[in-house]
Amino acid sequence: MRRLFYILMGALVLLTACRKEVGVIPYEEEQVQLPGGSEASFYVLNEGNMGTNKASLDFFSRESGTYKRNIYGSVNPTATRELGDVGNDLEIYGSKLYAVINLSDKIEVMEAGTARRIGQINVRNCRFITFGNGKGYISAYGVSVGSPMPGFVAEFDTASLQITRRVYVGRQPEQMQIIGNKLYVANSGGYSPPDYERTISVIDLVNFTEISRIDVAINLGGLKKDRYNDLYVSSRGDYYNIKPKLYRIDAETQTVKDSFEIAAGSFAIYGDTAYIVSSSWSYLTNSYTTSYKLFDLQKETIINQSFIRDGTEREITIPYGLTVSPVTGNIYITDAKDYVSPGTLYCIDRITGRKLWSVVTGDIPSGFAFIP
Repeated sequence: MRRLFYILMGALVLLTACRKEVGVIPYEEEQVQLPGGSEASFYVLNEGNMGTNKASLDFFSRESGTYKRNIYGSVNPTATRELGDVGNDLEIYGSKLYAVINLSDKIEVMEAGTARRIGQINVRNCRFITFGNGKGYISAYGVSVGSPMPGFVAEFDTASLQITRRVYVGRQPEQMQIIGNKLYVANSGGYSPPDYERTISVIDLVNFTEISRIDVAINLGGLKKDRYNDLYVSSRGDYYNIKPKLYRIDAETQTVKDSFEIAAGSFAIYGDTAYIVSSSWSYLTNSYTTSYKLFDLQKETIINQSFIRDGTEREITIPYGLTVSPVTGNIYITDAKDYVSPGTLYCIDRITGRKLWSVVTGDIPSGFAFIP
């Protein structure tokens, strides 16, 4: 859902129409053969094929060494339906777990330790979520496909779960980052190609107003900050002649410092290293180009063309979600397969580049949330 949304929409709807109607997703549990050493427990959010109401939540327990698929229904048996339609983002803040369910127009709020349902926040066409100073911020398209209307960011109180303020940004806003008292929002314009957006909106969190926009490149998506408060934003290009690139932004001066010929479908920053995966679609070749790059943020060079060094990449069809463990630094990468079948989660040793373990997930695994 986060990538190639409008490209996949027609294909996914067609595939969905050919499938039998799905019922309740069963709870399943699998023992994982873990190597030695410590690790944090974490949740995995599976997007689920659009229109099937199959977003689901998995949980990896480091204590028991088990991977539990679709825990939401078993933990919340009185919920009126499954988690919802298309899980887009997952975060833990304080004692709460937040799952952004895009086409269900809601953020499902749960206890971080148990996944027991607390409530929900209703935001139309919500996309991503971030937090700071007791507040949550949700980027939202707010409109249907093809609309020229701007998107917005909604602020909510994490205690009451009530929306307190809204501010309009560019069309189809995606990921966000907070630096100081400013919120940076990547605008995509992905609903209206070739008329893409090309800016990062800068929001003053005190007055909650858009104070400026940073011109970068078309069709922005991923946005991350390093420990020096530089921003990295991915441009997905136009899927024809304008290729994907990664840009480095000076947040203080609000200028583009550098650009790199790197496609970044998903990326994670760990220390001074960026782990970058991509499965870039081209209409010119009608094919995907995949990559697993390791990038040195200080030297601004590619350390290795692939952070997987034991051939595991040959098992992966569509690299999709990516995160790095805050405890071990190990890399977790997901395979979306054909977008309609259960995916696979791989744990890669960050030192050797070898697969430590893998496990079957729900459909289209993408989001991660580690329990502190």
